[in-house]
Amino acid sequence: MSESAPLISIITPSFNQAAFLEETLLSVLGQDYPAIEYIVIDGGSTDGSVAILERYADQLAYWVSEPDAGQADAINKGFAKATGKYVAWLNSDDVYLPGAVATAVAALEENPDAAFVYGKDRSVDGQGKVIATHQFEAYDVVDLLAMRIISQPAVFMRKSAFDASDGLNLDFHFMLDHQLWIQLARNAPIVYVDEFLAEAKYHEDAKNVAQAGKFADEVWRVIEWAKTQEDLAGLVQENYAKVMAGALIVDGYYSLLARQFGRFWRVFLRAFRFDFGYAVRYWKWFVKFFVVLVRK
Repeated sequence: MSESAPLISIITPSFNQAAFLEETLLSVLGQDYPAIEYIVIDGGSTDGSVAILERYADQLAYWVSEPDAGQADAINKGFAKATGKYVAWLNSDDVYLPGAVATAVAALEENPDAAFVYGKDRSVDGQGKVIATHQFEAYDVVDLLAMRIISQPAVFMRKSAFDASDGLNLDFHFMLDHQLWIQLARNAPIVYVDEFLAEAKYHEDAKNVAQAGKFADEVWRVIEWAKTQEDLAGLVQENYAKVMAGALIVDGYYSLLARQFGRFWRVFLRAFRFDFGYAVRYWKWFVKFFVVLVRK
């Protein structure tokens, strides 16, 4: 490891993802950044994942395969082992793009007050074909409360900021990353990096596809949690229209993915009541997406 480059710890939680795991591992191990501590927490896979991990064991700082309490628990376990100045997690069906870690660390070094940095990403199908690209904006905690979603694989955190939070909440299984981003952004600025850093796979077994309806439900649980937080409740109230419109848009997106078309139309049309301009931004895209899904 380089003596001058700050250490970054990357955590990969995994469970029965042998079809994608090796590609994920190689995307981390192949980074050109010289100081990576790579930790894999496997939940007791029975599909050949352990054999893959054994092949790469000498390149991993730590790995284990044992039952856990789910994705949030696995990631928290990994962060408890992490010793880096910076941390991130990469799910076992996603990949980093070349140079991603070096770019993220440079941004964190240039913004010493930032809790985390986040970049752009691409969505790919199970065969690696690009199906969408995602570009974001410079957000703050109010934007996150209003469900301005950022891409989890393209987020890199300051370890001290993560340690000062409550960590990933085991009560959240779908919007667990977004709830963490709000925790971090309530105390420090966050920084957008206008670079593609990762690819996220969308395949029939991926949570955000197979269980899309549950994501829609958990959007509202995140907002209800925020209302219980003294410092966040006021922000929700002060920005109620923006928060509601954003939550309804995200609910609508996941309802579409889940093919809950009735729910989609109900929640999306409600968004116009709260923030007409924001809802209009999504109108044509949602209609096109709806037509594609209906035709399938």
